[in-house]
Amino acid sequence: MFHRRRATMAAFLLPAIAVYALFILYPLFKGVYLSFTDSVGGPISHFVGTDQYKAMADDPQVSAALWHTVLYAVVVVVVQNGLGLLFASMLFRRPRVRKALNVVLLTPTLISPLMAAFIWSYLFAPNGGLNALLDGVGLGALKHVWLGDPSTALYSVATVNIWMFTGYSCAIFLASYLSMPTELLEAAALDGASGWRRFRSVEWPLLAPALTVNVTLSLIGSLKVFEFPLVLTNGGPAGATDTLTLLVYRNIFGGGKFAYGVALAVLLLVTVVVLSSATNSLLRLRERRV
Repeated sequence: MFHRRRATMAAFLLPAIAVYALFILYPLFKGVYLSFTDSVGGPISHFVGTDQYKAMADDPQVSAALWHTVLYAVVVVVVQNGLGLLFASMLFRRPRVRKALNVVLLTPTLISPLMAAFIWSYLFAPNGGLNALLDGVGLGALKHVWLGDPSTALYSVATVNIWMFTGYSCAIFLASYLSMPTELLEAAALDGASGWRRFRSVEWPLLAPALTVNVTLSLIGSLKVFEFPLVLTNGGPAGATDTLTLLVYRNIFGGGKFAYGVALAVLLLVTVVVLSSATNSLLRLRERRV
């Protein structure tokens, strides 16, 4: 009886395992294999060992792109989740406007990333909306070539990412706020806990699962960012916004270095897996301690 049940379970699982192996595992292992060849995208290729990875280690563009990718992710994760938490806290305390403002905050996510990038390319233009706004409020001295200056270009691109996905972070934090036990919040209020003390001692520990989800999702999404730097700067100025995804795209589709581009994609995959797994593990450990 037991063996028959196991055979039935295996029969149900087999189609799913076959589909997963065909569409996920096979392309993954094929890609890793191609990164050890001299393939230019055609059917003929030769095994060259770790040559692509040695070339990658000596390529200053790769180290710069890796730094830009990680810096971009840190800025997006910190600011996006900080703003999401702030908005969620405000909406939790103002139930009358909660539904309307929640919809407003989620509206940017309804726009495609490409369209959002085109809209912000106009806003960031030297004669665009942002500089015109600064002029209009008497802050003309702060006008800037936002996407043309290497010191501000990466942060400007990150701003678009933050603008688009802060609503997601807010929605997850707000759901966590709404699931907090009201008896606990009322007991804290009776004990005189309010403001920062209530947030630090009561709300922040209860928000731990939402923080884990938000940080992990935003970290993975920002490490894989592609559309925003492609449309807004195409990696410029002077490579200041070059990310690993842009290097992968250029080498595979425009540089004639297919195997090198695949090796870069493997580097990106390892970066995403290592950073997201380490961050998620640390946050899960924190959840168990609070």
